[in-house]
Amino acid sequence: MNITIIGAGAWGTALAISLSANHRVTLWARDAALISKMKSTRLNQRYLPDILLPASLEFSADLSASLAAAELVIFALPTAALRSTLQQLAQSSRSFGVVLACKGFEAETSQLPHQVVAEVLPAGFHCGVLSGPSFALEVARGLPTALTFASADEEFARSTAKTLHHARLRIYASSDVIGVEVGGAVKNVLAIAAGICDGMGLGLNARAALLTRGLAEITRLGLKLGGRPETLGGLSGVGDLILTCTGDLSRNRRVGLLLAQQHDLPEILRRLGHVAEGVYTVREVHHLAQKLEVAMPICEAVYRILYENIPAVEMLVELLNRAPNLEFKGA
Repeated sequence: MNITIIGAGAWGTALAISLSANHRVTLWARDAALISKMKSTRLNQRYLPDILLPASLEFSADLSASLAAAELVIFALPTAALRSTLQQLAQSSRSFGVVLACKGFEAETSQLPHQVVAEVLPAGFHCGVLSGPSFALEVARGLPTALTFASADEEFARSTAKTLHHARLRIYASSDVIGVEVGGAVKNVLAIAAGICDGMGLGLNARAALLTRGLAEITRLGLKLGGRPETLGGLSGVGDLILTCTGDLSRNRRVGLLLAQQHDLPEILRRLGHVAEGVYTVREVHHLAQKLEVAMPICEAVYRILYENIPAVEMLVELLNRAPNLEFKGA
């Protein structure tokens, strides 16, 4: 199959490497100098400097040309860049399958990626979301990874999962787009909290409690938005949460570690050099939690640390002093 991947960051490049053995893959970036350098060196020096890019992988900085023969287009870019990139495709006379490999809520609108697609692209584009526990570096190295591909069109979900699936990249089909997207978005916020927890030396007991109660927050918001509980307990929910909150390759966890060391946010983002989606997602999660009256105290604490400049230690005291409650409410 002819596959075009939009976005040559770590995740887009890793997917391009993984899929190029079985498909004709074109990797697109708007930066012509970056494309030229990747062509000549067969390396993505900024994001995956130690991984040689396959000889079969093609590169392009021309969006129209890269889409000319595409049957499947994978969007592996920050959620903030999704709408503007889609708008360049909206006038296309061709239709192709759309795979969203970006995580988060759009700033200001609080929309999930599939909602942005529905608003921008005309009817006729099949759309689905790809998410799950996956560090780009490990996918690029060919280490075993399992993901979920969800689409409201169940046939498209099954056929695309089958197309992308191979021995080192197992893809499971789902029809729960909202559940998959909410899990992939909110876990980044909780990874910041986990980094703060680890950075303050609170111990493994505290981290386990944070992950478990964090999953409860993901589930409450996911169900309120229309997701299904089994999805949030699967690869794109609890699986992604565990990986991002415990793995040393997690950019969001690194943000939390630096917050625990009392670095301010601008300095942290300068040090990081890459996008940490949780920093931006937490604003929309905060807005949605208030609007929908969903209790999300851990996410609220992260929001207040990042955007109200409340010291992490002060928020920790506040969380620990919350009144005890039933673990599970309802029948």
